[in-house]
Amino acid sequence: MEIFWFVVLMIMLGIYVILDGYDFGAGIVHLFFAKTEEEKKAVTNSIGPFWDANEVWLIASGGVLFFAFPTLYASAFSGFYLPLMLVLWLLIFRAISLELRGQVHNRMWELMWDKLFGLASLLLALFFGAALGNVVRGVNLGMVENGVSTQEPHYFFLALWNPTFDPLAEHQGVIDWFTLLLGLVAVVTLTIHGANWIILKTSSTLSIRLKTVIFKLNFVLLFLVILSAYVWHDVKPKSLHNFETYYWLWIFPLIAAVGLFGQFRIKKFTKDLSGFIYSSLFIFGSFGSTIASMFPILLPSTNAVNPSLTIQNVSAHEYGLSVGIGWFCVAAVLVIVYFIIQFKVFRGKLDDVGYGDH
Repeated sequence: MEIFWFVVLMIMLGIYVILDGYDFGAGIVHLFFAKTEEEKKAVTNSIGPFWDANEVWLIASGGVLFFAFPTLYASAFSGFYLPLMLVLWLLIFRAISLELRGQVHNRMWELMWDKLFGLASLLLALFFGAALGNVVRGVNLGMVENGVSTQEPHYFFLALWNPTFDPLAEHQGVIDWFTLLLGLVAVVTLTIHGANWIILKTSSTLSIRLKTVIFKLNFVLLFLVILSAYVWHDVKPKSLHNFETYYWLWIFPLIAAVGLFGQFRIKKFTKDLSGFIYSSLFIFGSFGSTIASMFPILLPSTNAVNPSLTIQNVSAHEYGLSVGIGWFCVAAVLVIVYFIIQFKVFRGKLDDVGYGDH
């Protein structure tokens, strides 16, 4: 039963990264590449009908985490308290930037909210990438000092950074050189993903230029992926253990490779959907590879005193997990119907659907 809810949670998080990921990427494109008012409107038009619905997946994932793995929920939400508050405020600023930007027709007012929208999107991509780095690296569960646990076995707390910026330090920080590297990977990945979404949903002059941007950024992404894979092995020496035991897990890195190298053909695609499919494949494959390398661990312990948090030692009672399946099926059907209607109503290009007109 724990495996079922683990798979459900990972699928929901993966869907969130793909869907809200193109929102973040669109915001980064808005910040750096949209020059004219027409191009800025093209960006907001492309995500206008979707961004708020996409964020529901994050809330729903938190609900499943609370329901199925309450110990992990309690541990993570206390240990990552500071970055979670920052993420919350960034989500708020991003939302109100979209809503308030058009309320006053003043150049300074519009410019301020444009910058806040783009900056919040950039920092959200960076923080979510760093969050994945923290989960991969592990945390000092129990706040062990000199071989003695000073707190409960599942408790930890992280400052935003430590003086050494070292991921292997006893007193870690949310931001170090390893988590920052994964944050940069996330920023480049989601920028490409968002650009592909804008190409898919609009016909503006920006869409034409973005194909060149994607092609160039893909070289940067390839370099960062190779670098992060190399240092990953230094931070987590046994990261390939599951792949050596279960060879079928290599399907996830293969999917990521197909998505990554497929994007080098962005200028040759005849269908606008192709680029978005390839960037989605890269995100899905990369996220799946990360999860596969860690399973069944959900949050690694960096000390030898307290065990890592796994799907077995943090899950709720089996009775509750069983009862929850029925309610989950009802919710899943409603969500599927909603998204089918949403994408059917807003299919095709959205150049003529101004933000706020939907």
